[in-house]
Amino acid sequence: MDSSESLPPTVEITHGTATEEELAALIAVVSDAYAREEEAAVAAETRVSAWSRTQRSLRTPLRRDIPWGRFSG
Repeated sequence: MDSSESLPPTVEITHGTATEEELAALIAVVSDAYAREEEAAVAAETRVSAWSRTQRSLRTPLRRDIPWGRFSG
């Protein structure tokens, strides 16, 4: 688990005093914006075709420094 996931989100008022209704409105707006952003940020899963699943990678090139056959020379 990531350390940012274990801590709950916090709101800190740095200037002035907020009423309970103002804090509730702020939390509601921020929560809604976060939920909308989270829904939009989900990436669509890419489908892997059967062709690409069975495709082999290119083979390694032949080594030209090794002579062909048993008798070389």
